[in-house]
Amino acid sequence: MTVTADTLPKPTITLPEMGCGTWAWGNRLLWDYDESMDGGLQQVFNYCVANGVTLFDTGDSYGTGKLKGQSEKLLGKFSQAYQGPNQAAICLATKLAAYPWRLTRNMMTQAGLASQSRMGRLDIAQMHWPTANYFPWQEGALLDGLADLYDQGLVKGVGLSNYGPKRLRWVHQRFAERGIPITSLQVQYSLLSTFPVTELGLKEVCDELGIQMIAYSPLGLGLLTGKYGADTPKPKGLRGLLFRQLIPGIQPLLDCLREVAAERDKTMAQTALNWCICKGTTPIPGAKNLDQAKQNIGALGWRLSPGEMEELDRTAANSDKQMVQNIFQTR
Repeated sequence: MTVTADTLPKPTITLPEMGCGTWAWGNRLLWDYDESMDGGLQQVFNYCVANGVTLFDTGDSYGTGKLKGQSEKLLGKFSQAYQGPNQAAICLATKLAAYPWRLTRNMMTQAGLASQSRMGRLDIAQMHWPTANYFPWQEGALLDGLADLYDQGLVKGVGLSNYGPKRLRWVHQRFAERGIPITSLQVQYSLLSTFPVTELGLKEVCDELGIQMIAYSPLGLGLLTGKYGADTPKPKGLRGLLFRQLIPGIQPLLDCLREVAAERDKTMAQTALNWCICKGTTPIPGAKNLDQAKQNIGALGWRLSPGEMEELDRTAANSDKQMVQNIFQTR
């Protein structure tokens, strides 16, 4: 029997226009995290919540080496300490990794409980990535464990990450048979990564099924901020290597973004985030300090015009390069 979105209970969580991604909170390899940053990260958390950015996305795999789980621990500490505007609206969402050694539904449920313990609460539990591209037999048990967290009242909502339309419909039907709605689906989406929407038609499927689409890496790992160009210093390590490959091919897009931003008296980052919002998604840019948080929040409270959106869309479509796609992304 096919269960439609209309017959399912509605998700109880309404996501804000924008959230905050916390991949960098504990990651030394790509983001140069250090424990001395924790005071500044707490300022980021407080400023975001006070300004209506109440969704915080993390993952149980976040954190390098011994710091694995650090992002969740920091969110737990910050959320419990916060007292101020929008306190009741705070939403902590984590992604549970489909590790090769997580093979049973109980292992997935226990992973959710471990995240809940680190954060003190867990509002949305998400499947970090599908295993359909390499171990499809593993996925069903992990999804069942994710659904068990909801059935047992341990989370307010469940979500997915890196799923394409075909696989999303499969999970939706599986959950619908248990009366469980999917709150959210997050995919890599930005002016540099339009593939999931333009080529897969993912947003239309999310709208049909009543699922909110979350855009991760909405600033293209920093490429859409305008900080990096052909003649400017690049980040160290893997990001720098990737940027050197991409920048020559995306220069026309960066120039277009810069022109639209200047006409609006906004920054490139704010304009890129507003583009995501205008597309009906909830972007979750990261912020490592208060200045970056303020920059991100400047994307709220206004809208790009249809003409500006068309210009950005056209330039993005004609770009010689796009961001490397997540290897786990399914169709």
